[in-house]
Amino acid sequence: MAEKVNAQNKGLDWLKWGVVVVLVGAGIYANSYFAAESLLLRTVGLLVLAAVAGWVAVQTSKGRAFLNLCLEARVEIRKVVWPTRQETTQTTIVVLVVVFVVALILWLLDWGLNGIVSVIIG
Repeated sequence: MAEKVNAQNKGLDWLKWGVVVVLVGAGIYANSYFAAESLLLRTVGLLVLAAVAGWVAVQTSKGRAFLNLCLEARVEIRKVVWPTRQETTQTTIVVLVVVFVVALILWLLDWGLNGIVSVIIG
């Protein structure tokens, strides 16, 4: 019984994804068709169409899984301990100094090898 429901849901999921594709295509076509209209009206229309397409997409199993992933990511981002301004500044300075030192070493190495090759070649 559960397999039959899953198979039916998969068939409906493909239909829902088809509706999403049609909505996105309609939005693209309508945006170019109404190019002479106000940008504000076209933007609002596209946002409404995107909201409807998103709502239809969330009704599928993959869409629900993606929505849950986004909600869980939001919770995890709130748990992140962000560096202070001072830590960020100090880290940036360290990175810039290391990049400068490595660039200087590579330049000296290039200069030295160029000199050696010039002596050998003549």
